[in-house]
Amino acid sequence: MKTNQFGKKGWTPERIKNLNGKTYVITGTTSGTGFEAAKILLAKGAKVVMLNRNPQKSEETLATLKQEIGNNIDVTNIQMDLAEQASVKKAAEEVLKTVPHIDALLCNAAIAQVPKQTFTVDGFECQMGVNHYGNFLLQALLYPRIEEFKGRIVTVGSMGYNLGIKTIQFDDMNWDANYGPNEVYSQSKLAQIMTVYELQDRLKKAGKTDVKSYACHPGASSTSLIKTSGSLKTRFIWQLMKLTPLVQSAEKGAYPMLMCATEANLDQTEFYGPTGRNHFGGPVGAHKLEPHAKDKAVMEKLWDVTEEAIGYKWNF
Repeated sequence: MKTNQFGKKGWTPERIKNLNGKTYVITGTTSGTGFEAAKILLAKGAKVVMLNRNPQKSEETLATLKQEIGNNIDVTNIQMDLAEQASVKKAAEEVLKTVPHIDALLCNAAIAQVPKQTFTVDGFECQMGVNHYGNFLLQALLYPRIEEFKGRIVTVGSMGYNLGIKTIQFDDMNWDANYGPNEVYSQSKLAQIMTVYELQDRLKKAGKTDVKSYACHPGASSTSLIKTSGSLKTRFIWQLMKLTPLVQSAEKGAYPMLMCATEANLDQTEFYGPTGRNHFGGPVGAHKLEPHAKDKAVMEKLWDVTEEAIGYKWNF
């Protein structure tokens, strides 16, 4: 087991200095870890731009944040649905028009364990469509602004990456033949994580080492992720689990992405999250990533296949 570089307690937000003048763009902030991350960044003086699907929930979130931290916080919301490529493009356009600089993009929003095979308007299986294709496009579109200010891209993955097949199912990316809620969620998270490390390699090759790309996960955190899209049985099991010590608070689940967004001199090649038993909770730091998540041939192919699928190429 690795020695935690942040000591026995691991990384905590106490390490974050004053963030006045810094801007963070975060997806999925109306509840759970995304909400907690936004709250902590705002409390430290940062500007936060939230990207959320539901306008009503976004308004309620803005009101809650102002109530809890103060009316003088700098927080805005731009509507975006990761399940729709057109929505991602429109939101990115709005960000580029209204947000002069980006210190970090935190790709936190996701869906999980969708009971039956469902498709996005663009024809992608929905878990892959939201978690992988949607995030990939958003990162590519906002990359020029992030690069301009030597910013970071933080991808919130999941330990679920290791629960399915140990590669990408290129011959059936929509899982028509063997759809399973958990299997496809695992696949979408593996794809997200692979993209992080492939991006690092491509940035290096292009000589753009000022932009940093990080992969992390929240552990088992008390959020609405399963409640939003999981089956009745999955939701029931999760509700029971949330009552046990196995599941940590959403606030603690936000620590890994906050660390990746703000901590100086972090090693990009690592995978960050809780380091306790099964990585459900415990001190936050770097821990082992299974080798299949860095299979170079698969990572390269996934990148090319994804660019072709969304009809957009990264411009390094």
